[in-house]
Amino acid sequence: MLGPSAHTDTFTRDNLPPEASWPELKLDRPNFQYPDYVNVGVELTDRMVERGFGDHVALIGHGRKRTYKELSDWSNRIARVLVEDYDIKPGNRVLLRSANNPAMVAAWLAVTKAGAVAVNTMPMLRTVELKKVIEKAQVTLALCDSRLLEEMEPCLEGTCLARIATFDGTSNFNADLDQLALDKPVTFEAIKTGRDDVALLGFTSGTTGAPKATMHFHRDLLIIADGYAKEVLKIAPRDVFVGSPPLAFTFGLGGLAIFPLRFGATATLLENASPTNLIEIIEEHKATICFTAPTAYRAMMAAMDKGADLSSLRIAVSAGETLPTPVYEEWTAKTGTPILDGIGATEMLHLFISNHLEDARAGATGRPIAGYEAKIVDDAMKELPAGEIGKLAVRGPTGCRYLDDERQASYVVDGWNITGDAFSRDADGYFHFAARMDDMIVSSGYNIGGPEVEEALLGHGLVAECAVIGAPDAARGQIVEAHIVLKAGAAPTDETRVQLQDYVKQTIAPYKYPRSIVFTDALPKTQTGKIQRFALREQAQQGRKN
Repeated sequence: MLGPSAHTDTFTRDNLPPEASWPELKLDRPNFQYPDYVNVGVELTDRMVERGFGDHVALIGHGRKRTYKELSDWSNRIARVLVEDYDIKPGNRVLLRSANNPAMVAAWLAVTKAGAVAVNTMPMLRTVELKKVIEKAQVTLALCDSRLLEEMEPCLEGTCLARIATFDGTSNFNADLDQLALDKPVTFEAIKTGRDDVALLGFTSGTTGAPKATMHFHRDLLIIADGYAKEVLKIAPRDVFVGSPPLAFTFGLGGLAIFPLRFGATATLLENASPTNLIEIIEEHKATICFTAPTAYRAMMAAMDKGADLSSLRIAVSAGETLPTPVYEEWTAKTGTPILDGIGATEMLHLFISNHLEDARAGATGRPIAGYEAKIVDDAMKELPAGEIGKLAVRGPTGCRYLDDERQASYVVDGWNITGDAFSRDADGYFHFAARMDDMIVSSGYNIGGPEVEEALLGHGLVAECAVIGAPDAARGQIVEAHIVLKAGAAPTDETRVQLQDYVKQTIAPYKYPRSIVFTDALPKTQTGKIQRFALREQAQQGRKN
């Protein structure tokens, strides 16, 4: 049963899926018990000041450090503007458009304190995409970094959006919202939202067609910190976070805002989180916890060979792509600690399976995080024995709730979240990623997981990056096709192609070798570092037609 609500605008609660279609939620652990009324914005700022963290640095960005007291005051002032000047009511949806910077965090906290529902969006989205989000979430107010107005302003036409308020993402307070906030008191009586009030609408990054919005309560945002962050990362106030995931995605919001702020730690925020910039920030601020993609970790290791000092890192969390064994092994050898691979989903809010420092395994995604359980099932939801590849089914304290979307019925089956990933589980209970269900390659009747072939290729000294897809083939249905970025100095010749094919045949089952190899200068990627295999598949399809 849903708890009490403070929302006077009941749009989100009215558009929750019927409770019968929710996944079964596991909320019995002591650390997942919250009062009927709790506001995550208050818990991450005002409450931290009350606990004695007022002078501790909360955020670093654009060359400035912000203490918890400053962040509390800043977000309170913005919250006052939202309520007093923009007439925001509890439950209204507010869109945020910004890159990763402290101003974005302050604005997000202010939205939650005002009892509104945050809709965080990627700075790379264009007008046509933003309009879909606005209409789906029925957004009337947008808070936009003044540098990103070009694609935002046209949204005032033809949508329900009524106002755009600009803020200065460089934290120099030169925009409209900033000027209004500077005239406000630093205190604000935050809305006492219900723990089951929606705090965040997270739009899935892989959405095709109509956008899917996932609905997350105030308690959900605390659960991911009090579960994974506390028990796997074991965060202490001395920790300094750095990473590349955008705050607009739930993975980045957790790893670069919620997690550090929940435990009095510090987050460094980069608008351009290239590997080079990450390395510089780690060295400058002695970062201890990093969230980024395997590609960036490869670049970091290359920099370490040239003298970069990354010894302050005590935890490296891999995100965006499956972590290849060679990257895991090389990092562990160089640093003495493993990279923690894991898997999460926007529908689940954050990670639900992860490796742990004390028992990480190369080539494994890990074990369910405390509070979650997982199994491998077939199409009939029958659990498969160890070693067999099937669908990953998960349940725990968080789960899928789509905003007014019939796709709820396909994501949640018999109380389990069906993530769309193909996995196997070994006899020791460790889960191993095979592929996205729609990325499995079926060649001459064989099921081949692209990531396994990628891992084999990455073990060769000439390969810098690769992506493996199934390409159409008249005889076999599909063939394994590898798109490969070679290391500097390696020649993209037929001889190299045969050398790599032979290497794969000797490393894994020969039938899995890439019958087609395409050498390229770069792989298509999202801003979060995920390789866009669909783009490569489209190229392959087009190539066969031509």
